[in-house]
Amino acid sequence: MFLKGKSAIVTGSTSGIGLAYAKALATEGASVMINGFGDEAAIEAERKELETLSGAKALYDAADMSKPEQIAAMVERCHAELGGPDIVINNAGIQHVSAIEDFPPEKYDAIIAINMSSVWHLCRAAVPHMKAAKWGRIISTASAHSLVASPNKSAYVMAKHGVAGLTKTLALEVARDGITVNCISPGYVWTPLVENQIPDTMKTRGLTRDQVINDVLLAAQPTKEFVTPEQVAALALFLCRDEAKSVTGANLSMDGGWTAA
Repeated sequence: MFLKGKSAIVTGSTSGIGLAYAKALATEGASVMINGFGDEAAIEAERKELETLSGAKALYDAADMSKPEQIAAMVERCHAELGGPDIVINNAGIQHVSAIEDFPPEKYDAIIAINMSSVWHLCRAAVPHMKAAKWGRIISTASAHSLVASPNKSAYVMAKHGVAGLTKTLALEVARDGITVNCISPGYVWTPLVENQIPDTMKTRGLTRDQVINDVLLAAQPTKEFVTPEQVAALALFLCRDEAKSVTGANLSMDGGWTAA
């Protein structure tokens, strides 16, 4: 358990990739604070499972990632109750699929706030604690869409390019503080976020569900397979190891070859 004594905040971690991150960190002994929305009883069950996996304390914080003051309060609560935070994983995200002329401005604002601005606010609050400890790991879930674009996802592609840019900038700022900053750019991962965008894509493009999965979602991935949350979490876990301390400012693709072309 190489993370015993370390604490982590994982946003958007009540399901999907975020929950896989939380479980991976807990398996290596980290105290984990999860965050997100969902059924109260299900979240409590996940919190208890994390404590069983880690042998350490696990907390849930309901901070709204579109609210900077709530993000800052979550970091301070982690510091007070778990220590650190030593590890921050920015994973909260939402999606909307629409041509730009039909894109509701309120959807654009929400995507930018949650997928991009929250990353900046969380890093801003966490970095002073990491500098004081002279150790830290900041990992963000970007996307293949941080490197390439797809139609009808203007806000999402903007946000993910922003996450990649912040990763590079912050890595340079903290390079001598024992802190690494990286992002992981998965292709399509079978999560609720991906599944929930299928109906919009069906409507926008006039396709069946199977056509969306095979001809849209997996069209760009040469492996023709979805990435799994556990694969993404395993890469994040490696980035937390001392062996990865020279990996910083990197945008690491895990997309079945999508961006190799």
